[in-house]
Amino acid sequence: MDMRYTPEQTDLKRRAAEYSRLLMRYEDQSEQAGGPLPKELVTELTRAAMDAGVYAINMPAEWGGAGLSLLDQVIVEEEFGKVTNCLWDIPWRPANVLAQGDERQREKYLMPIIRGERFDAFAVTEPGAGSDPSSGTSTATRTDGGWLLNGEKWFVTCGDIADFLLVQADAGPERLPTLFFVDKEAPGVAMTRLPHFMHSAVNGHPEFTFTDVFVADEDVLGGVGNGYELTKEWFTDERLMIAARTVGAAERALELARDWAVQREQFGSPIASYQLVQGMLADCAVDIAVNRAYTHQVAWEADQPSTDRKTLHAKASTAKLAASEAAGRVADRCLQIFGGRGYDRAYPVERIYREVRVDRIWEGTSEIQRLIIANELIKRGTGALALPTH
Repeated sequence: MDMRYTPEQTDLKRRAAEYSRLLMRYEDQSEQAGGPLPKELVTELTRAAMDAGVYAINMPAEWGGAGLSLLDQVIVEEEFGKVTNCLWDIPWRPANVLAQGDERQREKYLMPIIRGERFDAFAVTEPGAGSDPSSGTSTATRTDGGWLLNGEKWFVTCGDIADFLLVQADAGPERLPTLFFVDKEAPGVAMTRLPHFMHSAVNGHPEFTFTDVFVADEDVLGGVGNGYELTKEWFTDERLMIAARTVGAAERALELARDWAVQREQFGSPIASYQLVQGMLADCAVDIAVNRAYTHQVAWEADQPSTDRKTLHAKASTAKLAASEAAGRVADRCLQIFGGRGYDRAYPVERIYREVRVDRIWEGTSEIQRLIIANELIKRGTGALALPTH
C-alpha cells in the first residue's frame, strides 16, 4: 500500500487548500452574523468551488460532479476542516445515496444539486430516536398513488436552506424502514424550530414536523424497506468525512498554536522554549499524525471493490471516534497555549474548540461508535479492524 500522493492528488490538495483559504476570509463575518452569510456571497463562493473542482466531490464526473475517489475526498475534506463556522458546507456534498436513485429521481433531485441550483438534507433523527435510527416513530401510510407521511425530525443538517429532504420513515403495517423524497414546500411540512447551538454555523439544523404529507410512489428512494441499509451507507460515508475534517481542524489549531508559542514571550523567552508547552505541542502532533494515517488507510480500503462493507462500516466508526476525540484534545491544548486570547471568539482556535465538540455527537455519538466497533470485534476478531484488508 503506497500512501504517497499522486501528482493529481497533490494538485487536488493544493486546490482544496486554496479554496479553503478563500473561505477563511469570511469566518469573522460569519461569526459576527451568528452563522449565515449573504446569499449573493454564498452564490459567489459556490461558483468558486465549482471552478476549483471541489464541488459535489462525491458524484461522478459524467453527471457533473468532481468524480473523486473516497481517498481523494478525504484529502479535500481535510483541507475543508481547517475552516471554521462550517463554511465547508458551501462547497456542497450531496447525500451519497442520491446516486442510487432511478433516472427520473436523478434528473429531478440530484442533477440540480450538482449544478448548484438546489440543496438536499437528510432527516433521520427524532425526539425519541437519536443514536438508534431504527427506533423512529415516523410513519408512511398507504394511500392512492403513494404514501401519507407523519412524524417529526430533529437536527436536520442544512434543512434551513434545503429544497427537499430525504426522510426516513416506517412504511405500511410491516413498518419497513424507507427513504422518501419530500419537497420542503409540500403541504403538511413545517419547519418548527431552528435551534441555536454552541458553534456559529453558516447553515442551521432545524426541526420539522410532517402531517399527512403526500409522497408519490415514484419518490421512494431505493424501494420500500431499504431505508435503513441506505442510511447506514450514508453514515459510513459521513463518518469518514468527519474524521477527515476533524484532522484538518486539529492541524489548523496546532499551526496557530505553534506560531503563537514561537512568538509569544513570557519571563523573557518564547513560551515554546518551556517544556510544558513543548509537551502539549508534541502531543497534538501525534494525535494528528496517527489519525490522518488511519483515516487515509480506511478511505483507500473503501475504494477497493472487494472490501467487505460491514468491516468498512466499523472502520469508519473507528476513524470517526479516534479523530473526533483527538481533535477535542488538540483544540483544548491549543486554546490553553493561547491563554486568554484563546478564549476570544475573534481567534480561530476558540471557534475550533467549540466546533469540534459536536463531532463526538452527530452522525453517531462516540458511545455508539464504540458499540459498533465492539460488535465487529466480537463477531470477527481483532484482525478485521486492526489490519488493512488488502
